[in-house]
Formats: sequence, structure tokens, C-alpha cells
Amino acid sequence: MSGFLAGLCVAVLPLLAAGFWIGRRTARPESLGGLGTPVEHATFQTLHTASLATPPLRAGLTEETAGRSARRLRSLLGTDALCLTDRETVLAWDGIGAHHRTEIMERLGGPLESGRGEAFRLGCDEPACPLRWAVVAPLTVDERVHGALVACAPRESAVLVRAAGEVARWVSVQLELADLDRSRTRLIEAEIKALRAQISPHFIFNSLAVIASFVRTDPERARELLLEFADFTRYSFRRHGDFTTLADELHAIDHYLALVRARFGERLSVTLQIAPEVLPVALPFLCLQPLVENAVKHGLEGKTDKSHISITAQDAGAEALVVIEDNGAGMDPERLRRILAGEGSPSGGIGLSNVDERLRQVYGDAHGLVIETAVGAGMKITARLPKYQPGVHSAGRLPRQ
Repeated sequence: MSGFLAGLCVAVLPLLAAGFWIGRRTARPESLGGLGTPVEHATFQTLHTASLATPPLRAGLTEETAGRSARRLRSLLGTDALCLTDRETVLAWDGIGAHHRTEIMERLGGPLESGRGEAFRLGCDEPACPLRWAVVAPLTVDERVHGALVACAPRESAVLVRAAGEVARWVSVQLELADLDRSRTRLIEAEIKALRAQISPHFIFNSLAVIASFVRTDPERARELLLEFADFTRYSFRRHGDFTTLADELHAIDHYLALVRARFGERLSVTLQIAPEVLPVALPFLCLQPLVENAVKHGLEGKTDKSHISITAQDAGAEALVVIEDNGAGMDPERLRRILAGEGSPSGGIGLSNVDERLRQVYGDAHGLVIETAVGAGMKITARLPKYQPGVHSAGRLPRQ
């Protein structure tokens, strides 16, 4: 979908450039300043103006965003006045003739219902007002009309009708991208909530039971474990940010493992090898901890001897390479495939499908989890985290309370 929208933007730009050039040449000819042919100059101006109008529109259609983009959009069309509306009111007016607001809203009923553009003559009692025609171009997202772009001019013009329609299509693309951004954010928030819900209640109960067992025999140890438990739960249920740093995620994992080791004692050993240069790398929140919990569960499952888990984070050029490996019971590869496809029981692989899907959403399909396993052969999980990805920024370390 995003690729199609990007292609649509590219296809619309030449038409915007032509409309911009004609409008400018008609309104007030000016020197090209040595920037080439008139078409090249218009294309440059169109791209520059469109780039300035894009950021507000990517936040959706509101009074604030409409006000910040209306002047740029009017410049694209070279018209005397332009307004952006939702389905009920004029959100922003740029240019002369703002007294036509009420008349325009009264005439928008048809275009807003049909989704088709329309041009009509304006009635005006002010002799000094040059506006005589209005061109309405609906703004649609997912085939639903959200509002309209209205361009006003002294005379009827077929070029203005076409250009206004193309600008409205471009605005609609930006609004659709904004809607996709909001949907993606809601999806990520829902997945984080689902992942929090998957944090094993048995782990919480067992941790509290272990802490209680030390209260009489070793009060200082009980106090330390209680602090570990508080820090882990505070991090897991924090309310700010979709992303964190590798350092903070590993810090939470350390709290988690301290509680697990208190329960299983010498049955569980853990090795960590972390390259300091990858600690600031940003990654999706609660991305690695479920993988370690999975390693603990399957590493100790059905075993009476010692279980070993290794966690490594290496610098791999443009990426941080994180590997979590256990020597536990392993898993049948076909069963793993079903879990990653969302077809298996969540108990079969705690958070594996959730983490894999989130990594693919943030970084692309090439950065999904790589899992090597077989029955009785343990499990090795590899995650490749780009050091830089647009839109991936840590919200900062959660303060300890």
C-alpha cells in the first residue's frame, strides 16, 4: 500500500508542476533566476512547496494542520484563495475573500456526499471582491470523504479544475499515509499490551513465593529480590514510548534472570557477552525479554541436570547482532513454523510470534527472527537490529523510583 501511494505521489507531481507554472505565469510572470526552462523551474518550485506542505498533512486533517498547509497548497495552485474543510466547517482559509466561508460550506453538501468535484459561481455583494468562481475537490481516505479542498478565482478555468483535483488527490494521499501511521501505532500498542498479558502469571507467583521464602532465613536477600521484581515489573508495564535501548532491555533481562536464578539455583547458568558499542541501539520495547523467557522455559523443560543460556550482542557494522541460545528440549521445526504463523498455542513459544511480527513491521521482512532448533537440540534465536532506522528512537531510560 505504501509503495502504491508513493508511486501515486510521483505520478501526480508533473501535473501539479504544470498547474503551478500556468497559474504563476498567468498571475504574475517573474524571472526564472537561471534555473533552466519554465517547466524545470516549475517542477523545482512544486517539489519544494509540496515538501513544505507534507509534514502538517501527515498529522491528519485538523484545524491546526490545515492552517499550516493551506498557504503552501494555495501557492501550488497559484490561486487567489484556498480553503480546507472537514465535513462540517472551514478548517483554514488562505488568501482574500474569507467572507465566502458560509456560502462555500452551504454548497459542499453534494460533493461531500458524492465524492465528486464541482465548480460553481460565487455570489458576492462586495464590489471590491474579485472572487467569482469556486472549485471543490473532495479529500478522500479509504473511499470515505473527510473534507474538501476549495480553490477560489476571479474566473472559471478548466486548468484550475484539473489542477485542484490533482492537488486534492495528493493531499488525500498524505492523509491516507497519516491514517496508516495511526493504525500502525495502534497496532504496536495493542501488541505490546498482548505481550504484557503473556508475561507468565506463574513467573510472578513463583517470584513472590521465592522472595517470601527468604524473608525469615535471609531478609537482606529477600529485600534485594524484591527490588529486582519491582524494577522488572516497572519496566515491563511502563507507559511511555514504543522503543527502548538495548542497554535498558538487557537491564530488565538481568532483573528477570536474577529472580529465575533465585528459584532454580545452580540448575541454571547464564553467560552474557555484550559489546559496549551496541548498548545505545534503539529497538522495539519488550523485544528481547520474551525471547529470554522462552529460553528459560524450554531450557529447563523436562531436564533434571543443568541448563545453560547464553546471550550475546555483537557489533556487525550497520547492525547489532543479538543471539539467545539454550541447550534445552528444543522444538520440532514444523511446530515452530505454526507458532510463528500464529497457528500454534501461545504456551508453545512465549512471545515468539509477537516479537517476530513486530520486528518485521519496524525493520522489514528481512529482519524477522532467525530460529535454529530441533527436538533435543536446544534453540538458537538470532535478531538483527539496524543501528539506525527512520522513526525508531528510544524514549529514554525509565527512571528508577
